[in-house]
Amino acid sequence: MYITLAPFTHSTFPLGSIKATGWLHDQLVLEANGLAGHLFDFYRYVANSTWVGGTYEYSELHESAPYWFNYIVPLAFTLDEVRLKDQARQFLDYVIDHQAADGWLGPETTRQTRGIWARSLLFFALMQYAEADTAQTDRIVTAMHNFTRLANTMLKNNFTGLIQQKSQNDDFDPYGFGLSRTHELPLALQWLYENHPRNNSDVIWETMDLMFAGGRLGARDWTTFFVEGVFPKLGTPYIKTSGFTHGVNLAEAQTGNAVNMTYFYQSTRAGSITADEHLGGLSPQRGSETCMAAEMMFSMAYLFRFYGINQYADKAELAAFNAFPAALTPDWWAHQYVQQTNQPWSRNLTARPYANVVSYGNTFGLEPNFPCCTVNHGQGYPKYVASSYVREKEDHIVHALLGPTTLHTTVNGKNVLISCKTNYPFSGKLVYAITSATDLNFSVRIPSWTNSTGHNNYTVNGSKPKPLAPDFAGLQTVSIEKGQTQLEINLEFPVQITEPRNGSVAIHYGPLLYALDVKYANASYHSPLNWTDRAPLPTDQITPGTHEWVLDPTSDWQYAIDPTSVTVEQLHNPDKDLQNPVWTRDAVPVALWVDAWLIDWAQSSGTAAVPPQNPIVTGNATRVRLIPYGAAKLRTADFSVAQKVAAS
Repeated sequence: MYITLAPFTHSTFPLGSIKATGWLHDQLVLEANGLAGHLFDFYRYVANSTWVGGTYEYSELHESAPYWFNYIVPLAFTLDEVRLKDQARQFLDYVIDHQAADGWLGPETTRQTRGIWARSLLFFALMQYAEADTAQTDRIVTAMHNFTRLANTMLKNNFTGLIQQKSQNDDFDPYGFGLSRTHELPLALQWLYENHPRNNSDVIWETMDLMFAGGRLGARDWTTFFVEGVFPKLGTPYIKTSGFTHGVNLAEAQTGNAVNMTYFYQSTRAGSITADEHLGGLSPQRGSETCMAAEMMFSMAYLFRFYGINQYADKAELAAFNAFPAALTPDWWAHQYVQQTNQPWSRNLTARPYANVVSYGNTFGLEPNFPCCTVNHGQGYPKYVASSYVREKEDHIVHALLGPTTLHTTVNGKNVLISCKTNYPFSGKLVYAITSATDLNFSVRIPSWTNSTGHNNYTVNGSKPKPLAPDFAGLQTVSIEKGQTQLEINLEFPVQITEPRNGSVAIHYGPLLYALDVKYANASYHSPLNWTDRAPLPTDQITPGTHEWVLDPTSDWQYAIDPTSVTVEQLHNPDKDLQNPVWTRDAVPVALWVDAWLIDWAQSSGTAAVPPQNPIVTGNATRVRLIPYGAAKLRTADFSVAQKVAAS
């Protein structure tokens, strides 16, 4: 039985075909030299994971090492970094060499501990590895098939490994996280089905079907949740929590109408989901987990490839350039568990403004809360780069997620090199140098926030500028002839004032959210604390680069603004080389200024309360500086709108 799956609008290029350049390459190097690139050296849940013969796990899911492997593979091959490739290869060899005789992949040896879900993360990494290093493809695919046959047998036996059976004393997924993510293994199985079926198509297909059936049987059918009247319009404590209301589960379950509902009712201004751990509505006070920003980038890029709809790529960029960098220190050695849209300080919030996050949740550190973000944050930019170019047809290439990158590929067997030099999202100028041994069509996705004016234009080989005229999918397509071509795209960055939320607004400039530049003293730090009891970690479980930071403000944050007064300041030429690291207060090339007034803005649960509605202000305004949200580690980004009283 051979079944044709619904085709993707766009297909991917093999991992390693796309390299980052410019500021994006700088970020990957910082990641490799920072926490993400060194977990394999010292972090107990990776270096001493049960997956490599150690004894450490933080969850019955046994997810820590697979999460790490899921990002170290794209990071290593995108950077072509020998040290990281060696790490990935060591893990690959150990896992495949220790595959059980029955096909099980992983350290578990009993029915009670064998949960399927973490194999989804392993499979994501394996399919990337198989594309990047073809010398390993055969053994990887063989291991995947052996496991798939076993998983098929397990699922047909009362959904063993997916749904816990009390009668069997199962203890592999007590909170139903894997059950909420039954759609993830089928993503990798679809790759296996389409690229390496090996006369095993029927089993692969049935296994995919069984995963979805198990989700339905286990009351985790997302189609029953993304329904008007069921999907929550408020956050905790006003809703009943479940596996559906868990923010990371939701970020990984995005599709179709789910995206619109999520962004309308449960999103942050920075492009992520409001959830700490469970949904928090639209409150800028509540937390948004770093894992959610990374997963939203992946989900939105995936949906763009499948549907070809511009809004999904817009949302991938929104998270990539705002929520994601905001959660990291510039040197990539520390991350937050949750960030706040309005974050006047980053410290031990003993009053805990969150639903289910410890008081250290918004501090920057090694494991400020549950370690999932420690081992998962690294997938963000490597997978963004790997998804940045897609193929619509054999001779049609699309630059989908914008940024400085280079693609090496072939069209009809002929070599093609496409290089994009740009400082996007800090600049709207994208210059492409295309060297091709054949004719082809090349498209640039034009973000939907751009103005439809003649200021958005393009030139080909120095021709007179022509207005952009993207098609219904947002693609500006140019016919590229054999030889060398230079294409220049110029996007006008408009200042955009968002729709009010209870009277408060946010300000975007192009793809960037801007926030009040709240200054802070030289940051202090202490030794990393154990996420379980907040006791200092032993010295053999940390490394000199790991700290827990405390950021206290030294400037005011309690401002209401006049959003009609925004002006743009070019601090330096945004098309010249950017400073590295770029996501810092002093490195950004463009600032905004706005009229503002200090207001009586209360604190609630130890942090900034929800912005006051329509505060009355008098007197002269102060001009305050706004910088990109990702660079503002302390900030106000959701502002009250000032109601000015004329002098009598």
